[in-house]
Amino acid sequence: MGKDEKKRKLVGPWRSIHGAIWLIGLAILAWKGWWFPGILVLIAVSMILEAALMKFVPQAFEEEQPATPPTTPAASAPFAAAQAPERHPELLPTVCPKCGGPVRAHEVRWTSTRSADCSFCGANLPMRKSEPAI
Repeated sequence: MGKDEKKRKLVGPWRSIHGAIWLIGLAILAWKGWWFPGILVLIAVSMILEAALMKFVPQAFEEEQPATPPTTPAASAPFAAAQAPERHPELLPTVCPKCGGPVRAHEVRWTSTRSADCSFCGANLPMRKSEPAI
């Protein structure tokens, strides 16, 4: 992988499916005693799954953010409000209108303070209108 390429990681249910394939594969290898070359076959199946997901379900991946060097709390305190935008999870629907998946504020991908994408299908979620404070 070159310097300009960013690492991608599986998110949502795809990560669970990938983990299940590994656990089931390792269980079969242990049960049958096929450690070699069985582990190579398991690695190949894992790579084929990731390649298929990249091709057909690109929203199954999320680019990892580069690690930022730690800063002192005193240096970042004046900018804390600007760095953490106020999100409105109470305006999210309970299910995605496109795929029907459950919408959880900590799992959606926030695109702005009042806009989010479904963690399962990537569709933009319609926000409810906020009621004026009385």
